[in-house]
Amino acid sequence: MAALAVVASTALTGGSVMAKATAPDSGVAAAGGVLRVYNNNIENLVINNPDGTCTRVSGPDHLTSMLVDDAGRPATAGVAAPDILIVQQVRGTGQAEAYADQLSAKFGYPAGTYGAIVAWSDPEPWGSSHHCSDQSLGDLKKKQTNAIIWNTRTLSLADGDISKYWSAGWLKPGTAYAGGAGCTLYKPPNNDTGTTNYYKWKRTSAIAARFTIKATGTSVFAATMHLPQENRQNACAGDGYTGIAGTGIHLGADATSLMNASTIRVVGIDANRTGIAAGTLGGYGMTGYGATATHGSSKIDYLFVRGSVQSSPVDHTVTGTKSNHRALYAFVTY
Repeated sequence: MAALAVVASTALTGGSVMAKATAPDSGVAAAGGVLRVYNNNIENLVINNPDGTCTRVSGPDHLTSMLVDDAGRPATAGVAAPDILIVQQVRGTGQAEAYADQLSAKFGYPAGTYGAIVAWSDPEPWGSSHHCSDQSLGDLKKKQTNAIIWNTRTLSLADGDISKYWSAGWLKPGTAYAGGAGCTLYKPPNNDTGTTNYYKWKRTSAIAARFTIKATGTSVFAATMHLPQENRQNACAGDGYTGIAGTGIHLGADATSLMNASTIRVVGIDANRTGIAAGTLGGYGMTGYGATATHGSSKIDYLFVRGSVQSSPVDHTVTGTKSNHRALYAFVTY
């Protein structure tokens, strides 16, 4: 497989971030004035069916179901190449690279046109069943990390513009919530006890990056987050902290620095929590887009944007996404 422009930047155990040098420029696309951004928990490209079975989905099929034209319709001639895909639940570098190259191929670009950033290159397995009657499909979901896929034709990424990973928060079982006083960071030594779910915390490690639009020099911040299931009932973002507006959401220090230095800002989250208001990140100049359900009958996925977002006839939500989660999108003019 050809090397990606940035090969899965990996948060190491000590919290540092490593990135390989960029590949040769694949060509700058003409200035279109629109930044096309998507957010989706791709669930390791495995769908859970109501009858307990699971279905494996190919990367190309998932992309075809998720990417839309200006009218919010998938699989039309008007679907343009995206600039940023914010995703959760990929297995690591290998799956992120393959998915990025499948995206390149979909639009006739050379392998390596789309780069990949992951929080963990090869996270250890967590969990046991993943609710698939075919355990071989359930096993595909045992490794999970978060990623940002980006288009090197339209965006550049400088060395040093990738944040260190940061941890989500949670309420450890047996601890009193006490209005958030019982919250702690969901990472060792405060993660799950025992061996079954010991590494589950890695699936909630968040990461961010600051890009530059090649045609205009406009700076773009993007972050990907996946909060624990416990966040649905007890919002936690760290030690004694319920998160921004009591949602469990927070941004790491390195990510905040990159965000503050960026004009356009996009944050994609599987928050595992309903009722998060569109104005939750208003203090950072961002607004949430999409209000309809994203997971069954619940809305637990969110896309916040600072920038001029085009209107959407489908509420910025792609109902036919081939994942357990419906994708969100925002087309930002610049």
